[in-house]
Amino acid sequence: MPGRLADTLLDLWTPLIIIWISLPPCIYMAPMNQSPALMSGSPLELSRLSEEQRILNRSKRGWVWNQMFVLEEFSGPEPILVGRLHTDLDPGSKKIKYILSGDGAGTIFQINDITGDIHAIKRLDREEKAEYTLTAQAVDWETNKPLEPPSEFIIKVQDINDNAPEFLNGPYHATVPEMSILGTSVTNVTATDADDPVYGNSAKLVYSILEGQPYFSIEPETAIIKTALPNMDREAKEEYLVVIQAKDMGGHSGGLSGTTTLTVTLTDVNDNPPKFAQSLYHFSVPEDVVLGTAIGRVKANDQDVGENAQSSYDIIDGDGTALFEITSDAQAQDGIIRLRKPLDFETKKSYTLKVEAANVHIDPRFSGRGPFKDTATVKIVVEDADEPPVFSSPTYLLEVHENAALNSVIGQVTARDPDITSSPIRFSIDRHTDLERQFNINADDGKITLATPLDRELSVWHNITIIATEIRNHSQISRVPVAIKVLDVNDNAPEFASEYEAFLCENGKPGQVIQTVSAMDKDDPKNGHYFLYSLLPEMVNNPNFTIRKNEDNSLSILAKHNGFNRQKQEVYLLPIVISDSGNPPLSSTSTLTIRVCGCSSDGVVQSCNVEAYVLPIGLSMGALIAILACVILLLVIVVLFVTLRRHKNEPLIIKDDEDVRENIIRYDDEGGGEEDTEAFDIATLQNPDGINGFLPRKDIKPDLQFMPRQGLAPVPNGVDVDEFINVRLHEADNDPTAPPYDSIQIYGYEGRGSVAGSLSSLESTTSDSDQNFDYLSDWGPRFKRLGELYSVGESDKET
Repeated sequence: MPGRLADTLLDLWTPLIIIWISLPPCIYMAPMNQSPALMSGSPLELSRLSEEQRILNRSKRGWVWNQMFVLEEFSGPEPILVGRLHTDLDPGSKKIKYILSGDGAGTIFQINDITGDIHAIKRLDREEKAEYTLTAQAVDWETNKPLEPPSEFIIKVQDINDNAPEFLNGPYHATVPEMSILGTSVTNVTATDADDPVYGNSAKLVYSILEGQPYFSIEPETAIIKTALPNMDREAKEEYLVVIQAKDMGGHSGGLSGTTTLTVTLTDVNDNPPKFAQSLYHFSVPEDVVLGTAIGRVKANDQDVGENAQSSYDIIDGDGTALFEITSDAQAQDGIIRLRKPLDFETKKSYTLKVEAANVHIDPRFSGRGPFKDTATVKIVVEDADEPPVFSSPTYLLEVHENAALNSVIGQVTARDPDITSSPIRFSIDRHTDLERQFNINADDGKITLATPLDRELSVWHNITIIATEIRNHSQISRVPVAIKVLDVNDNAPEFASEYEAFLCENGKPGQVIQTVSAMDKDDPKNGHYFLYSLLPEMVNNPNFTIRKNEDNSLSILAKHNGFNRQKQEVYLLPIVISDSGNPPLSSTSTLTIRVCGCSSDGVVQSCNVEAYVLPIGLSMGALIAILACVILLLVIVVLFVTLRRHKNEPLIIKDDEDVRENIIRYDDEGGGEEDTEAFDIATLQNPDGINGFLPRKDIKPDLQFMPRQGLAPVPNGVDVDEFINVRLHEADNDPTAPPYDSIQIYGYEGRGSVAGSLSSLESTTSDSDQNFDYLSDWGPRFKRLGELYSVGESDKET
C-alpha cells in the first residue's frame, strides 16, 4: 500500500482501536446473566427469558441488533473480523449453530457457525456498495431446527480517502470582456469526489489556482474564478490558460487532488479609435470617367474587431464636395470615393478633400479615452481626355407648319469640341430615326431643312437624332434627340362625321326632326371647330325639307309638310354645304339621303320598299325570305331522297352488252374432237384464277376480303357432272363475297355422256339466233334460271 494510504489508514485505525478497547466486554460477548439490551456499537446480543416470563408474557425475539461496520479497502493477510453473533440460549455446550444469509453471505462475509464470529473475506469498496443487509439465525446443531426466528442486520462499509477529486466537465472555456474591473466574475468550476461526504473529510474539497496568476483568482470553497487584475487589454493578450486544483481532506496534507484547465478569452470592447494608415492620399482620374465610378479607397485601421471596428466615412471639407462622394464598405472596412458629377479638365484640373472616419458603435464607458475618429487628406488630379462633342442643349424642340416649303430651314443645332484642340464638328442625321428622309441637315452649321412635304393629319410629331462627329477623330461622336412638331394649317374641308341615311315616315308631321347630323374636320384649330351649315343656293327654297343649326355644332333636318308617299317618290337627296371657321374658310358639300318609309302609329319604321304594299299584312320581308329558304331546303331533301331510291331500285343483272358469262379460251391443241378428252388435259380450259379454288367475281366488287379456298384436285374423267355442279353451287352459296342473286359460274370440265350435249359454242354451226333454248326448262329446276336468261336474251334480240 502506498505510504499516503498507509498514513490515512493509520489515522483512521487509531481512534477505532481506542474505541474498541474502551468499550465493555459485552460489546463483542454478552455474559449469560445479562438481560437483552441494545448496546451502542455492539455487534449482536441475545437475552434469555426466564420460564415465568415465557408463560406469563408474550414471546419476544431474543435478538437485539445494531449496525456493524467494516473498513473498506482492507487487504490484510487474514480476514477482518466484522463482529460476533451470540444468543443467551447458548449455554456454551456447542449445541447451537449460527447461520448467515443475505447480501454477500458466503462470498464476502463468512460466519463461524460455532462462535458466531463474522469475517470479511474479500476487499470491500464503499463506492461500489456502501452497505449489506444480512439475516442471522440460531439453529440446533443436530436437528437444524430454528431456535429463534431469523433477524436482519446491516453491515456498513466505512469510507477511507481512496478517491481523488475529478472535474467531470473539464477542460473549461470562459470569456470575460477586456478592460474589466478587479474581481469581475469569469466562471465557476465543479469537482466531484466519490468518497463519503458524511464521514470524515474525504470528500471535503478546497480549490486553488496552480497557473494563471496574477491575472485570475478562485474562491477556495465555491470555485468561482474572478479577475485578479483590472483593465486587461485584449489587444495586448487575448487568451489565458488557468490550471485549477481541487484537493480533498479540506486541503490538508495527505489529501488527494485533481486538476483541470480553464481557457479564458478576453472579448473585445470598443476601446480603440480608428486610425488612417497615412495622412495624405493621391488619386488621378480621367475627365471622361463614367459617373459612379470608384476613384480610390481609403482605410482607417481599428485594433478592435467586429462591430467595434466598424467605421463610417464622410467628406467633411474640400473644394470637391459637390463632385465626389464616399461610401463605406462593410466587408473591407474602408471608404470608396466615387464620382457624382462630370469632370472637366479644361475647367478645373485638381481637387482636395478632407475625409473623416468615425466609429459607428461608441461605448460610453471609454468616451474619456478621446474622440473615436480620425481624418485624412485626399488629393484628386483630373487627367485630360479626348472628349466627344457637346451640344448646346441636351434636347431640341422645333416647330414647322405643315405647308412649309421644301428646303426651308426648320431649325438649327450647335455643338463644340470641349477639348483644348477644339476640333471642327460635322453634323448628320441618324437615318434609322428618319426612314422616310423627310429632313436634311447642313453638315457644317447644323441647319435642319425640309426634304419632303409634311402633313399634320398623318403625323404630328417627328423625332430624329442628330449626330455630331469630330473631324479630327471620327471615334468621338455625340447624339442629341430633336423633336419636330408639325403645326396645323387649314387645308382640310369639313365633312359629315359618318355616312348618314335618314328615314321619313309617310304619316310624319310638319316640323318633325328627320335626322341630326354632325361634321368633322381633320384640321385642329387652336380655338376648336365651328361649322356653318347651309343648303345649296338652288335648294334654299326646298318645298320638302329645311335645316336648323344646333348649339352643339350639329345640324337637324326637318320636314316642311306631311303626306309623303313612297309610291310617288321613295328617295329624296338633300345637298348640305358645310363650312369651317378657318382662315381662309373651307367648305364641302355632303348629300343626305332621305328614304320615305311606312311606319306604325307610334312612328316605328316598318318598311321602306315599294314592294311592301304587295306583302301580306304584318309579314315583313325578312320573314318571307326565311319561309322561302325553308321551302328550298325541303325541295332539296325530296330530290336527294328520290335519287337515292332510284339508285337502290336499279337492276343488278348485267346488261347484254356487258355480259361476261361466256369466255373463250384460246389454245393450239385441237385434239380428237369434243368427245376425245383423253388426248387433252381439260385443266387447261379452266380459269387460271380458279386453280386454287378462288374465282373472283367480275360483276361485283366484294365488300370484304375473301380468303381463297383450298384448291380441289383435278376431277377425274369418271366423275359425274351433276356432283361437280353441286360442289360448285355449294361453294357459291357459302361465298361471303357473292351477291344476293344468282350468277353464272364458269366451269372448265364438261364431263362425258351428258344427254344435254355440249354447251360450248366452239362447235356450234349455227348462231345464237338459230338456236332454241326452250329445252333447258325440261332439265329441271336447276336449269330453269338459265333457260329464262337465254329466253330473255332471244326475245330482246327479236325486239
